[in-house]
Amino acid sequence: MLSSTADHLFWMARSMERAENTARMLDVTYRMSLLKQATQEPAQEWSAMLNISGLHYEYSQQHGEVSADDVIHFMALDETNPSSIVNSLQLARENARTVRGSVTSEMWEALNSTWIEINSIRSGGVAPDGIAGFFEWVKERSHLFRGITYGTLLRDDAFRFLRLGTFLERADNTARILDVKYHILLPSLQDVGGAADYYQWGALLRSVSAFETYRKVYRDVITPRRVAELLILRADMPRSLHASLQEVNQQLREINGERAGELLRQSGLLYSELRYGRIEDIIAQGLHEYLTRCLSRIYGLGDLVNSTYFWPAED
Repeated sequence: MLSSTADHLFWMARSMERAENTARMLDVTYRMSLLKQATQEPAQEWSAMLNISGLHYEYSQQHGEVSADDVIHFMALDETNPSSIVNSLQLARENARTVRGSVTSEMWEALNSTWIEINSIRSGGVAPDGIAGFFEWVKERSHLFRGITYGTLLRDDAFRFLRLGTFLERADNTARILDVKYHILLPSLQDVGGAADYYQWGALLRSVSAFETYRKVYRDVITPRRVAELLILRADMPRSLHASLQEVNQQLREINGERAGELLRQSGLLYSELRYGRIEDIIAQGLHEYLTRCLSRIYGLGDLVNSTYFWPAED
């Protein structure tokens, strides 16, 4: 496979997953902001969203104070934000168009129809009473694309690079969503264990489609420690860090290649730490610090994928 083709496939999958993940982060922030006692400052949830996405500076260049409407528009439909949902969907479609011969007709139709629909939504805007529905639409389109890909694409390197991009992006998102809650949105001491705290954790679990899973696994009240364990260390939780890095590690081993030694080592090391890790040790070292290191290492894996397969350095 040509390195340029692999590059387009990788970023097509990452962009589609990023659109879904942005919708999920906006959804959990929106749900939390509806709680009257969620935080001490009304705009704290939306500032957290910008900070954890690394977009606070870009937002401040266009807007004054942080507000729900402005952040939602900036993260969802603003063409000047490279990470917005609309730009992510456009990038996914453009990458697919570039490698049209490497994707199935059903995959192309799913991406193209999604782009047509998001343009219609962008021109009319998202009504205040339709915000939750818009987030669900983005997630459903991502699910549709992923399902079509899994059901129609030959299991060759094209499929592997698509899976690699999807799960590398997913690992990054899960770490960010957890960090939003633990580091920035922690309630005041009097709220810990109270109704606001319970509903915040419930909103977070729903944002990663894990509310029912949590009930099935733990059969008890929602606690921060168990949420962290579920979303970091459980291999059977589809959006956990463990499950995501397991898939990343598997796809990298199948792709392999003569230059892949360091990439496989770094991927295997991170996966092994998640496979054999204990939540007690993670909490003891500080969850925010742990998640920050994970995000840095996931970002490093992305750079290594780029330098190993797409734009290798000259010998």
